[in-house]
Amino acid sequence: MIDIKVPELAESVTEGTVAEWLKQPGDYVEKGEDLVELETDKVNVEVPAESSGVLKTQHFHPGDTVKVGDVIASLDETAQESSGPEAADSETESTRDKEPADASAQSVEKAPEQEETPGSQADKDVLADRSVASPAARKYAREKGIALSEIEPRDPLGRIRKEDIDEHAAKATAKKPAAEEEEDRDDPAKPVERIRMSRRRKTIANRLVDAQQTAAMLTTFNEVDMTNLMALRNRWKEKFQEDHGVKLGFMSFFTKAVVGALKKYPYVNAEIDGDEIILKKYYDVSIAVSTEDGLVVPVVRDADRLDFAGIENEVNRLAQKAHDKKLAIEELQGGSFTITNGGVFGSLWSTPILNAPQVGILGMHKTQMRPVAIDNENFENRPMMYIALSYDHRIIDGKDAVGFLVKVKELIENPEALLLEG
Repeated sequence: MIDIKVPELAESVTEGTVAEWLKQPGDYVEKGEDLVELETDKVNVEVPAESSGVLKTQHFHPGDTVKVGDVIASLDETAQESSGPEAADSETESTRDKEPADASAQSVEKAPEQEETPGSQADKDVLADRSVASPAARKYAREKGIALSEIEPRDPLGRIRKEDIDEHAAKATAKKPAAEEEEDRDDPAKPVERIRMSRRRKTIANRLVDAQQTAAMLTTFNEVDMTNLMALRNRWKEKFQEDHGVKLGFMSFFTKAVVGALKKYPYVNAEIDGDEIILKKYYDVSIAVSTEDGLVVPVVRDADRLDFAGIENEVNRLAQKAHDKKLAIEELQGGSFTITNGGVFGSLWSTPILNAPQVGILGMHKTQMRPVAIDNENFENRPMMYIALSYDHRIIDGKDAVGFLVKVKELIENPEALLLEG
């Protein structure tokens, strides 16, 4: 029997949450095939089998917290591929036939207030190890915030069903103090749904609160006339896609403009370490990507050394990996500055929150036609975008913050200048 352990996840990441079992007890698994998906603070990690065999036991259930080195499953490498769920059921039946006929009945009929003995706890652990639940039942239990290991199934084979989960939830509610029950009672006329935060959502929440509490965060704004950039893009977008196999978007222009501004205002490309300022001589630009599980910020490495096609390809690659939950930890670490684009969702104006320990973040917004004064007498409708720079006032003065944003504005409004900045 081989123990499957939680592997080293990444630097500073010591635990995760079981998101989903990809194989069930009785399934034959090939070496290298993924057994379980773990959710960490930053990315999802799939744990593969170290050898071929039959999965015998799952030691944790979806929603359980596991630490690096924990044994999460047992694999029988001597079992043949013909083994499967039916074989596992037969083994369970055989074992059950050898047990006293009234063993399970005694376990079920135990009074709720009866104190558990070591023996009864062992029986319960064995039953939990044998328990099997369908994906629908597992999802239902997660939505209820109930660990499958806490449920005693009525099925003699240990299968957990929806009614078992409902029964367990009803018993738990019945045991609540009257005051607590009163607090949890919902008004039938105003229905609500309670959803447990995922590990990643809790981490995002904590980091955003920490950023606001530890940094002297301030935001400055400007507006950009997108006329020249949009005209340049329209002239070259078909040729660009034909030559490079990727669309020419706005992100490559803004990334290049940010790099040019960071070179002129190096304190925006820094971080604070105790009483020291670390000025970074490289330009690893983080790009915020929204996914179903929350915001992730993968890093475009050495953005100053990439051409427009290189940036567009890298942004698209990282965004696709983010949506597929395939990002590696190292692809999320070490960025020196962040760009976030709320304009794709229609945002016209916002104050982005710092991505600590970085001290600057640029917010892009929706491009919208607005009347612009050309001279004292004439107006024109121009495609305009508001841009925002949130910065840590502890090391970035207002003069540098405003100057940085003006530099970005100048480069975007005169996109040919970006060739010189590159």
